[in-house]
Amino acid sequence: MQIPILNGIYAGSEPELRTSYPVNMVPVPKQSGISNGFLRPADGLVSNGTGPGIDRGGINWNGTCYRVMGTKLVTVAANGAVTTLGDVGGPINGLVSMDYSFDRLAIASGGRLYYWNGSLAQVTDPDLGTVLDVVWVDGYFMTTDGTSLVVTELTNPTQVNPLKYGSSEADPDPVVALVKLRNEVYALNRNTIEVFDNIGGDFFPFQRIDGAQIQKGVVGTFACCVFVETIAFLGSGRNEEPGIYLGANAAANKISTQEIDQILLQYSETELATVKLEARNDKSHQHLYVHLPDRTLVYDAAASGVLEEHVWFTLTSSLTGFSQYRARNFVWAHGKWLVGDPQSSVVGYMAQDVSSHWDQIVRWEFGTLVVYNEGRGAIFNELELVALTGRVAIGTDPAITTSYSVDGQSWSQDRSIRVGTTGNTKKRLAWFQQGHMRSWRVQRFRGDSQAHMSFVRLEAQLEPLAY
Repeated sequence: MQIPILNGIYAGSEPELRTSYPVNMVPVPKQSGISNGFLRPADGLVSNGTGPGIDRGGINWNGTCYRVMGTKLVTVAANGAVTTLGDVGGPINGLVSMDYSFDRLAIASGGRLYYWNGSLAQVTDPDLGTVLDVVWVDGYFMTTDGTSLVVTELTNPTQVNPLKYGSSEADPDPVVALVKLRNEVYALNRNTIEVFDNIGGDFFPFQRIDGAQIQKGVVGTFACCVFVETIAFLGSGRNEEPGIYLGANAAANKISTQEIDQILLQYSETELATVKLEARNDKSHQHLYVHLPDRTLVYDAAASGVLEEHVWFTLTSSLTGFSQYRARNFVWAHGKWLVGDPQSSVVGYMAQDVSSHWDQIVRWEFGTLVVYNEGRGAIFNELELVALTGRVAIGTDPAITTSYSVDGQSWSQDRSIRVGTTGNTKKRLAWFQQGHMRSWRVQRFRGDSQAHMSFVRLEAQLEPLAY
């Protein structure tokens, strides 16, 4: 019989079945004749240069990758060479916002606003105030200090007229972030989201679109982004638990599952306020990355549409347990996805031919749905993972393991097998004499980035027990 492997089931400490999403493995819906989908290794992180500090943000402007690393604004070339352009201040572990006009790149860093147009300059107009976020729309740079919406002068973007302040007043919650979508500005507050359109005039040139308001808000400045023509955000409405939503047309559609919501509840409001969301449209995938302090949750909109269920998986840069995923601020430039590291000064790119992170071995894991024989039990004579083998590093013969649970909490001892050397594409991955179940059972598989392979199907040979 075939056992589904695109996500798994386990039991929590409370009497509840929970979902286990693949770790460092990407679910791919594909009709292959073997199954309707497979798991492939998540992209590896390859370093090709170093900068002046940890990565705080990036953008592609006029074909060039600009980043803020440490306190420095830099460019990153195709070969990883980093060129320092100037200093935009700290804090060195704080994220920055970046946007551009026709002739200027704007950087919001440490509560200040900077422009780059061949030289770096800070906007010093005292009427600007503190800058939490910045976007460019209709010739204006718009910023927010958490209370007001501030626009620069059309004829001089270094100047601010205090008579042209706007506000987001549908709810007395602070403005957290600004996002531009379809040339409209979304003011993302803590409990609500308001939409503004440019109508011109002598004072604040943007007017609220009352019918477009969304009754959910955002938890932090970087916990939102544009994703599949909507605003994706982590947040909630008044007196609600946090979740992950897609906001558009005055409605917020929830994409976080019960399992994702339970994971989010492990973090405080202060920790969630530091979360960064970013989108990546890669080949047939539409990925939304939710960078949590100790892992990254990824939603695939394209796969969710095909499979008609929310598809999630987890990324982590650890060999055991969970730790921070060490890729941030994806920039498509020079024909590659360029990334930075939130923990070091390394710069590099994503690659599918390896699955290690900055040359460090990381783990992968996935589980199965429940195997149930109508309560009659069964003996597991054989388990076989149908896999694309033979792609491991030269000179290695990695091992992978499997274990099982009959209650969803306690697990059997791991049983390991070798997956074969490079070029051994005919290797079969089979375990024999895998115990039995009296009622139901779930299976779990583990390995690391040395075992670089995709898994297409899990086949089990069962012998029913006669009671």
